[in-house]
Amino acid sequence: MTQATSHYTTVHNLRLHYLEAGEGDPILLLHGFPTSSHLYRNILPELARTHRVIALDLPGYGLSDKPLDVTYDFDFYADVISSLLAALGISETNLVVHDLGGPVGLYWAVQHPQRVQSVVLLNTLVYPETSWAVKLFLLAMRTPVLRDYLVSPKGIVAAMKFGVVQKKRLNRAILTPYTAPFEDPAARKALIKAGSGLGIKGLAKIAKGLPSLEAPLRLIYGEKDRVLPDVAKTMQRVQRAHPNAQLTALPNCGHFLQEDDPDQVAQLIAEFLT
Repeated sequence: MTQATSHYTTVHNLRLHYLEAGEGDPILLLHGFPTSSHLYRNILPELARTHRVIALDLPGYGLSDKPLDVTYDFDFYADVISSLLAALGISETNLVVHDLGGPVGLYWAVQHPQRVQSVVLLNTLVYPETSWAVKLFLLAMRTPVLRDYLVSPKGIVAAMKFGVVQKKRLNRAILTPYTAPFEDPAARKALIKAGSGLGIKGLAKIAKGLPSLEAPLRLIYGEKDRVLPDVAKTMQRVQRAHPNAQLTALPNCGHFLQEDDPDQVAQLIAEFLT
């Protein structure tokens, strides 16, 4: 099975880290808060049998740069995606998105519909009508002591364990790549900005543009999501806008379904894309 290799490229003076494996039509994998490309390490090899797979560390996360002098908003991330694809010589791509990577990827997709071959939504948020859990998260990110804990290594471990069903799988070897980038206080400040920079207006643009997106959609989510407890409603709403989108609920997975059951998630995505 093809193993992913670690790479760096520089766009707009930002050093971006990504994992890559395989050849063929590209798939761009986008993570959310507080994770990185590491979330997809067990998904990549299966998809790389048939595709060129790229899992990006979004700026502010993982091993990518974490500048403090930028606004981590929708337009910033859309520009990063376009610039990364240009640097890698990719004109059209499939998208697999999760958590905050969902709105980031979808915002880019509705701006560049002709460049999108297909979209897979994993546990994510899509619409401006956010749940109490998202409102609570945003409030926490504005509350000094609480936000400092959320972006600390201890807070990241707690978030990962809160977001999975199979807690025993998350040993130190798996958790360290998530926490190590945030040993540094400046990196933690960047994570606060990255985690709270996406505004409601961007979600409204996604909601407006999504129904006219012609790319095939696939919806897969873990039912036991305590991070986004309304994820089932979100996915059903997307399916109403795109009746041809196949929807699969995984009963034994939480928010981080890539950790709970990577084999099944990889298989479902691979079947859709081939």
